[in-house]
Amino acid sequence: MHQSGRPIRIAGASGSASDRRHAIAEFARRYPTDPVDVISADFMSEFNMATAAGRRVDGQTSATSARIAPAYEVSFLQALEPALDNLAKYGIKLVVNAGVADTKGLHNVVLKMVEARRLDLKIALICGDEVLPAVRNSLVQGKSDFRNVHTGERLIDWPFEPIYAQCYLGGLGIAAALAEGADIVLCGRVSDASPVIGAAYWYHGWQRHEFDRLANAFVAGHLIECSNYVCGGNFTGFKELEHSNASWTDIGYPIAEISAEGDVVITKQAHATGGAVTIETCTSQLLYEIQGPWYFNSDVTAILDGVFFEQRGVNRVAVHGVQSGPPPPTTKVGITARGGYQAEAWWFLTGLDVEAKARMLEAQIRHLLAPSMKRLTSLQFHLMGSPLPDAADQNRATVPLRIVAQAREAEDLAPTRFLKPVTDNIMQGYPGATFHLDLRQGYPRPIFEYYVTLLPQTVVQHRVHLPWKPTVQRQVLDIPPPPITEAYPVQQPTQETTDLDEPIDLATGFGPTVHGPLGWIVHARSGDKGSDANCGFWVRHKDEYLWLRSLLSVDTMRELLGSPDGQPASIKIDRFELPGLRAVHFLFKDFLDRGVGATTTVDFLGKNVAEYLRSRHVDLPSRFLNRGKL
Repeated sequence: MHQSGRPIRIAGASGSASDRRHAIAEFARRYPTDPVDVISADFMSEFNMATAAGRRVDGQTSATSARIAPAYEVSFLQALEPALDNLAKYGIKLVVNAGVADTKGLHNVVLKMVEARRLDLKIALICGDEVLPAVRNSLVQGKSDFRNVHTGERLIDWPFEPIYAQCYLGGLGIAAALAEGADIVLCGRVSDASPVIGAAYWYHGWQRHEFDRLANAFVAGHLIECSNYVCGGNFTGFKELEHSNASWTDIGYPIAEISAEGDVVITKQAHATGGAVTIETCTSQLLYEIQGPWYFNSDVTAILDGVFFEQRGVNRVAVHGVQSGPPPPTTKVGITARGGYQAEAWWFLTGLDVEAKARMLEAQIRHLLAPSMKRLTSLQFHLMGSPLPDAADQNRATVPLRIVAQAREAEDLAPTRFLKPVTDNIMQGYPGATFHLDLRQGYPRPIFEYYVTLLPQTVVQHRVHLPWKPTVQRQVLDIPPPPITEAYPVQQPTQETTDLDEPIDLATGFGPTVHGPLGWIVHARSGDKGSDANCGFWVRHKDEYLWLRSLLSVDTMRELLGSPDGQPASIKIDRFELPGLRAVHFLFKDFLDRGVGATTTVDFLGKNVAEYLRSRHVDLPSRFLNRGKL
């Protein structure tokens, strides 16, 4: 569908299985006044990959599999159903990764929906992401240790039994499906940006060696794959939206415009008044979930340290400075295992001496749980905040204490062994002792371990299934691995401090200072990748960036992160700078225990570490504060 001279317009209609459901239908309905060529939608995350893998395996082995929830993403069907008629009417392509752990099962359901409406829509599916046999064969043959990319651990030393493995596929299978006439392309674990890469590749007739164009499409895909995020969702400048023309009531969804040369402009739905697309919102999303200046995909590597944005008008931002390299010879693989069970309970503490009350409760409950302690793999007590002094009402003087336990077997967290001892403590408890009466979280729920490693792309059977084709021979296309690859160092570029020729004295170099929260003048954005968390910081003005990069060294970041004993954090931290964005980016290694499915922290997605760090107090130059607080 090569359209000479016109950019492809690709909508970002979902960022997760928890996104709102209306965007696909709304993009399709609004086509006459705000046309898009392709609607992309992301429904996968490391959490639903692991939990869906458990359902898939249970469904294959259980005699009562009919009662087990599907291993594809059901929320996609709720988003698709009201959109189908307009997708067919206007010829809009749809590419989604909602297959999760059962793309074929999702295809069967979608096909029935389309046939019931008598619509002429061709539905392709992308397969090859299920790779547990390939991992096991390579392990047996000694071809790889399959070291964890976050911890360096060997798979053979992992104390869990793999039940499922999915690799991340690139976008060229999607491009091939669209070239063969597919209207809807259903995927499992393609990378988050692969639908955009594949759509642009197909539309413009690109070739595999055109890395600059692919890298720009890759960055465009990263910017819109989380839907509302690039339009003002999860944005530290959110207060600006409340009383502006943008509004924060109903934040709109984004559109990426990509030219044949790879030039990218990010915009949003023309009719949607909520949210905004600005240099700041684009910076926020770009810094999300990256691991360093090298951003890897199965089709291309995007080099990010020269990226910058240009405001082209209201809700129009151009992307510049993306550099490229060949893709790595490997692709990321997520291996799932059953990790045991988790249960938790919540208590409320009010008023004075909250920390002493928490110590009393912890000592008593540890004593009551002593008979079961050897069966627990983890027991944590988390005091969730501090009460306001002289609070205006009782709620603001109250904070919860969360007790969370993990064990390998469900019976080790049975109510008689965990929940009852925790709640039976009430009569000997602290003043005002009160536990939450909703005790459902106190019953054991399964948790899943998620191990991230690398697999050679040459052993991946990336395939496109075209069931509407007339013969079996034409119904399956094989997508070969990339012919040109480059092996990159395991360690991304990192620097402990800024590389200024003449370091600036923070005490005197920026004039008088005020001690206050970093977030008064600094934006930030964070997220999770496996057991790591990333966090990017940026400022609004050039002279503020000189201060920011001088302030935020690795040692300073350890001080700001802190630890329960009041000492600097001891974790490994990578740091790099993005001058075009006035940003400094950090990667916190093993910050999230064992990842989203098994961590005991409430910040299981790593999204709140940025907000915590913005609340930490540093010396802020008064002249920057005079420009106004964020």
